[in-house]
Amino acid sequence: MIRKIKIILVLFLFSASCFVGNGNAQKMDKSTIKELDLEKYLGTWYEIARYDHRFERGLQGVTATYSLREDGKIKVLNKGYKESLDGKLDVAEGKAKLTDETGKLKVSFFWIFYADYYILELDKDYQWALVGSKSDNYLWILSRTPKLSQEVKKHIINKVEERGYDTSKLIWVEQKSEK
Repeated sequence: MIRKIKIILVLFLFSASCFVGNGNAQKMDKSTIKELDLEKYLGTWYEIARYDHRFERGLQGVTATYSLREDGKIKVLNKGYKESLDGKLDVAEGKAKLTDETGKLKVSFFWIFYADYYILELDKDYQWALVGSKSDNYLWILSRTPKLSQEVKKHIINKVEERGYDTSKLIWVEQKSEK
């Protein structure tokens, strides 16, 4: 009898944790951009800031380069330096595909397993982007250049806050200067 009660209690707590999560998640605006010119979006993006997550932990000088593949999908090439800009280069190659919803892509770095890639905000000249996913645990600020002006950075941070994301969780990524 006690064993059954323990099992029921564990199942109840597990079920409750699946629904509770982060209280902010319900308030976050994860709507994506309404128009995307893929040709303009392709190319190299510098990671300016991100939320911490295990697959990029400790990386600096991170870039993402997108190019079209022959099969119509998008080649994704992520590079970053472990621990410092002089550290060992870490490279991950994956693929992405468009979905039926503008601004939402699916990205895979492992076999057939895809993750969400939501373009939340995009500069009209494709000079910076705010990217997230359906989870509130992922957020990136990307730029075509290794550095953003204070004015542009402030504008993006305002967008992040308006959408309900916690800006204190952002990790600012060190980038190599352009030569």
